[in-house]
Formats: sequence, structure tokens, C-alpha cells
Amino acid sequence: MDITGSVTLTIVICISCLLFYSALKTRGRRGNLPPGPTPLPFLGNLLQLRRGELVESLIELSETYGSVFTVYLGMRRVVVLKGYQTVKEALVHQGDDFSGRGEVPTFDTVFKNHGITFTNNMERWRQLRRFTVVTLRDFGMGKRGIEDRIKEEIQYLISELRKTKGTMFNPTIPLSLASCNIMSSIMFGDRFEYDDKELLSMVHVIHESFELISSVWGQMYEILPGLMKHLPGKHHQIFRDLEILIAIIEKRVEMSRRTLDPSSPRHYIDTFLIKMDKEKQNPDTEFTMPNLLCNTAQIIFAASDAPSITLTYGFLLLLRYPEIQGKVQEEIDRVVGQNRTPNFQDKSEMQYTEAVLHEIQRFIDLAPFGAPRAVTRDVIFKGYTIPKGTNVFAMLGTVLREPECFSDPDNFNPKNFLDESGGFMKSDAFMPFSAGKRNCLGEGLARMKLFLIFKIKKNLAPNSQWNSFNLKSALPPEEIDITPNVTGMGNFPRFYDMYIESR
Repeated sequence: MDITGSVTLTIVICISCLLFYSALKTRGRRGNLPPGPTPLPFLGNLLQLRRGELVESLIELSETYGSVFTVYLGMRRVVVLKGYQTVKEALVHQGDDFSGRGEVPTFDTVFKNHGITFTNNMERWRQLRRFTVVTLRDFGMGKRGIEDRIKEEIQYLISELRKTKGTMFNPTIPLSLASCNIMSSIMFGDRFEYDDKELLSMVHVIHESFELISSVWGQMYEILPGLMKHLPGKHHQIFRDLEILIAIIEKRVEMSRRTLDPSSPRHYIDTFLIKMDKEKQNPDTEFTMPNLLCNTAQIIFAASDAPSITLTYGFLLLLRYPEIQGKVQEEIDRVVGQNRTPNFQDKSEMQYTEAVLHEIQRFIDLAPFGAPRAVTRDVIFKGYTIPKGTNVFAMLGTVLREPECFSDPDNFNPKNFLDESGGFMKSDAFMPFSAGKRNCLGEGLARMKLFLIFKIKKNLAPNSQWNSFNLKSALPPEEIDITPNVTGMGNFPRFYDMYIESR
């Protein structure tokens, strides 16, 4: 036998031994786990998951194995939760047990367990979350100050939209620029002009990386990261994008450090730097430069792209259903009138518009399973034993389409949030921001941004030739496709153009 044959035989034997060992490990750890399809060594349940259709595949598996079941994404064990009652019981009633952060290999490759969103270090999460909530509140979140910042940014957005002068345009970029600028004013202390290269770069890399993570490339990396990191493909762009975002933030941190006045913090980064200096002698401190860079990146990422995608998808739905757009416009005219711009306090009087905003978030199902959770200890759940550290996918999309909670779950219909008298009706199954201890900390800001930016239909009135306007498409409404273009960690609308028509 020549040397090539010997090497090949050795490799085959090694792989066979590893497969056998992996099979033994997999069989031995089933225990009292929830049921699920039998996994293959290394591949896990890859053969049961259609390429690029992870969410749909998991929902189909639930029809066989129930509302709690186990799958293997490669070597990673994941317990999947489906439906309102099951998700609520886990994330709310047993919230402490399900408050860990599961693996997200695409993000973990860059963030390396730092920052608030993707860390599975519970003490790090607690310290950073407490600090972040207090600091963001100090700089306006949850107060009238942030409403003023949003309304100021809306005026810049309006100026940008006026430039279209009735021509076709895609709303994704201007909405993303406005959304990112609102968060930049809190994190960095100032906003950018819409043609600023740094702002354009941030918006581009955030949106591109999130869409790629949700694509077939990102899904394959989530399932087989050890293999995919050695293979060529678009998934490598995710890491380049996130590194660019961190580099931009690193530049802003250095700018803040050079001009820092410890007695007068100007923004989030200043406050973090001051905290770092105070705790520099503490060996157990979580206030470190890696946490500052990653935490800032994660906050800007979440607070910028999610609202802009929601609004972009929302405008598409209004184009598809012009009768709903008309009712929203009528309510804005009636409540706000002709002499002022909307305020957040108007929300209580705009019952139909509030229902439409909730229905947009419910229908688009922006994050079908949110960010993966992990159990913090061995957990007994629904009669099964889930070992500590097991990843958990809470399928939020199945909650948002729960037939027992919504009258028309499969269609875009504001009546899902309206009572018999036409008043806004809350639903406990409305969980687009997840639920429990690791829900989105920026939920309040997101709601305010969505409400106020959604009212740009009225904000165009002052000092404009338009008293109000409608969103219009070149396509007949019935030909507008509202199904997602990409579905994975996020749902993304199809690319479309629209124009503004005065009325």
C-alpha cells in the first residue's frame, strides 16, 4: 500500500471512530429529554431541516412531536417551544430557569461572549443590563427627552422624503438612517447627516449582516459552524460587517476618551468610560473595553435595524391594503388636526392606528424565534428533563399566530387587536419583543419610534405644499407580494419601490 492509500485509510478509520463515539454520546444523552427526530452523528437533524427554511421546518416537526421537542443543529442540542401557553410557561412562569443565552455562532464568532445581548455569563448580563437601563434612562429613554429627539429626527427624515418629489424610491435607506440616528444621539451624543459615510456604513453593515444571518448561508453556519468557517461563502461577509461596526464604535470611543469630562458625561459611551475608570482596580469588573465595544454595537444593531425593518414592512402592507391606510389617515386627521404634528400622548386616542401598528408587528413576525435562550440549571418542564446549558428556541411566531388568541391569525387584519366597539384590545400573546427576563430592553423606545415615525403621513403638513399624503405603488394592490423575502433569525420584506402622492 502506498503512502496515499495509508493516509486515506487512517482518515477513514479516524472518521469512523469519531462517528461511532458521537453516536454513543448522542444516544446516551437522550435521557428524559422531550421527544424529537433521531439525530445523525455530527449532522444532527440536518436532513429533517429544509435548506434555508429552518423556521418552517421546525414548525412542521412540531406537528409530529408536539409543542415541546428536541432537535440537534449539528452537535448542538436545542429544545423547541411552540405556541402561546408553552412559551409563556417557560419564559414567564419559569423565567429564571430559561434566562440564559443560547449559542448564536454567527454573533458569537465576533462578540466572543461580550456585551449584554449574546453573553451566557449571567453575572455579566446582570451588571451590564442594570447599568444600561439606568444610563439610557438618564439620557432620555422613557422620558419626554427621547420623544423630542425622535420628533427632531423625523423632521430630517421628512426633508429627505421631500427630495423624492413624487418619484419612485425604496424607503429602506431613509427609514434606516433615521432609526440609526436616533440611537446614535444617545450612544454617541450627536446625530449624523444622511450623507455621512460613517452613518451610511453603519446602516449598511447592520442590515446586510442581519439579512445574511437569516439567509441560507447564516442558517448553515448556525447548524455547522465548525465546518462552515472553513468553507467559502457569503457567511464570511457577516463577520466582516460586524468588525466594521465595531471599528466605527472603537473610533467613537477614542473620540470620547480624548474629550471626556468625568464630571459631565455627554452620552452612553462617556458614562461607560467613567464606570471603567472607577472599577479599574476591581478584578471581577465587567466594565471593560471589550464589553463597551460589543455592548454598544449590540444596542445600536438592535435599536436601528428592527424598527426600520418593521416600518419598511409596514409601509408595504399599507400599499397592499389601501383601505387600511385610508382609515389610518382619517384617524390622524381627526385626532391631530391640521395645526400640529402628532405626539406620543395621542396614542391613547388613536385606537385604530394603534391596532394597525400592533398588527404590523404581529403579522411580519420580525424575529420568529427571537434570540436563543438556554436553561440555567437542570429544568423539569412539561414532564421532561432539560439539562443545564441546553439551548432553547421559543418560537415567537407561533405565539403571534396562535388561533386561540387572534381571530384571524394568518392574515393581516387590524381586527386582531380591536374589540366589538372598535377600540384597541391588548393581547397577552403579543410577544414580538420576546418575554421574561431577557426580553428586549429597548422595547419602550421601539414602540415610541414606530408610533411617531409611522405618523410622518401627517408630519409632512407644516410648511409644505402637501397637507397630507398617501403611500402609492406602481403595482395594483392585489399584485403586491407581502410574503418575506428572507426568513430565518429575522423576516425581511421583498424589495419594493413606492412614491408619495399628496391628497
